[in-house]
Amino acid sequence: MTIAAVKGFRDIEDASKRIAVRNIIENLFKNYNFIPVETPVIEAEDFVKGNNTNDEAVSDIFRLKDRGERNLALRYEFTFQLKRLAMNKKLPYKRYEIGYVFRDEPVTGNRWKQFTQCDVDVIGAGVKEEAEVLKIACELFKKLGIKITINVNSRKLLNEIMDKSGIKQENYSAVIREIDKLDKLKESEIRSNLKKYNAEMMLDVFKKKEKEFEKYENYKEIKNLKEECNTLGVDIIFVPFLARGLSYYNGSIYEIKTSEMKETISAGGSYLVNGIQSTGISFGLDRLEPLAKLEEKSNKTLIISIGQDKESVKLADNLRKNNIPATLMYGKLSKAMDYANSYNIPFVIFVGEEEVKKKKFKLRDMQTGRESFVSEEDISKKMLL
Repeated sequence: MTIAAVKGFRDIEDASKRIAVRNIIENLFKNYNFIPVETPVIEAEDFVKGNNTNDEAVSDIFRLKDRGERNLALRYEFTFQLKRLAMNKKLPYKRYEIGYVFRDEPVTGNRWKQFTQCDVDVIGAGVKEEAEVLKIACELFKKLGIKITINVNSRKLLNEIMDKSGIKQENYSAVIREIDKLDKLKESEIRSNLKKYNAEMMLDVFKKKEKEFEKYENYKEIKNLKEECNTLGVDIIFVPFLARGLSYYNGSIYEIKTSEMKETISAGGSYLVNGIQSTGISFGLDRLEPLAKLEEKSNKTLIISIGQDKESVKLADNLRKNNIPATLMYGKLSKAMDYANSYNIPFVIFVGEEEVKKKKFKLRDMQTGRESFVSEEDISKKMLL
């Protein structure tokens, strides 16, 4: 029997930092009054695919069947489920969701088949809401200590450029997909791919300076977004070849990068939900966790009872009431100390007959090796973070 995790899936043996990052994300979403929701991991296959069957992400869905031979699939993102959630909601409807999504795609360094997305979306959104979700991104990355660049573009602008450049409408999506690879592939390779659509000249168009794009009607969307972002203290950069893969985007699109990782760490854009203009952004927890600069403090304790079980239990209960995690062990000291080292428990408290009489417990700092006798009250003060 093979017990190794399936390729693309993994065990996370200590999720402490992961949970800390997730809590920062969730608290930020709550501060902006987004409503938390939970949706099914499994949906009907045709609902998952929707009208986006040509998207690469949709082609990578995990398919399955139930006992009734119904065609089902694991969700590959959260956005399509908004069609159901947003029905008959008073606008703007603001929701957030954090959970697993699945894609049956090749596994690389920072790409998994099961990963955690943290999404905020606004149903009934205009440019002010677009700027606000980008402000949320700025706040989050500041809290996590990650330096970022926010790149933006407009799908309407992309389509207008295609139209005015004489590209056939049926080739828009294919040409946009190739242009979107400008920061990933060699220019010669992209030019060769574009020849299939008689669109190689598009490379020269998209390499022009921002001023050159002001002649297009839909550049005003970029201008408006820049103005709103400036009001909120958010810096954004116009990237004319930015497209993003998902075909349902119909307005602004966003992509957040950092020099610390080659992959995109956050992305989003504007789209329709049940005919209503909406916007949202997604953060990948699996990519943010290793990048986050958090001051990791721990007040975990190991209480060793040396024939004083009743007093040890009482001490453990009191510490837990003060939100100080406590583990109890009985008996052999060497075994207990080895346990504390194995699980990086920073403090060990010894409870013996002498400690109980003096009402002071021997506290050992496992990092420095220092020991001191302290009262229960002082232990609580020392451990509170």
